[in-house]
Amino acid sequence: MKRTVKRAVAIAAMIMALTPAALAATPQTTDLTNTFRGAGAAIDRLQVVEISGIVIIRGRAADKAQAEAVGLYAQTLGYTRVANLIQISTHDDAHIARQAERELSFHRALDGCQFSVTSDRGVVRVAGHVKHELQKDVAAQVLRTINGVRSVEMSLEKF
Repeated sequence: MKRTVKRAVAIAAMIMALTPAALAATPQTTDLTNTFRGAGAAIDRLQVVEISGIVIIRGRAADKAQAEAVGLYAQTLGYTRVANLIQISTHDDAHIARQAERELSFHRALDGCQFSVTSDRGVVRVAGHVKHELQKDVAAQVLRTINGVRSVEMSLEKF
């Protein structure tokens, strides 16, 4: 019995000794997204976090100057280590519309639907008819995965 108590005490002591080390190994994460948005950052899907003094910036910008401006803003806040991972997306609307039509026609869950697709600066507008209400959600999900699509506007009616 004494042996069991001694083991329990030893295990408890080991757990208590390791807990601060485990907590110290987990870096603190600070979300800075609202700070950057408040400063007027015009980046789609902007996400900014600070981890151990490193600022990580993600999102999509229309041009390189916008992406660089966000990185410079991080430096003006006093951060010296900035990982600017903003993607530059050009909006070839004709290509986006063709890709959207292609993806909608390939997706088996959308068989029998009729779509008319247009794109304006990455905003895809879809009009037409679907057989089932759930097909609207499927179409929206398919369109959001296309590179260059900023947002999707749907005007679909049920047959």
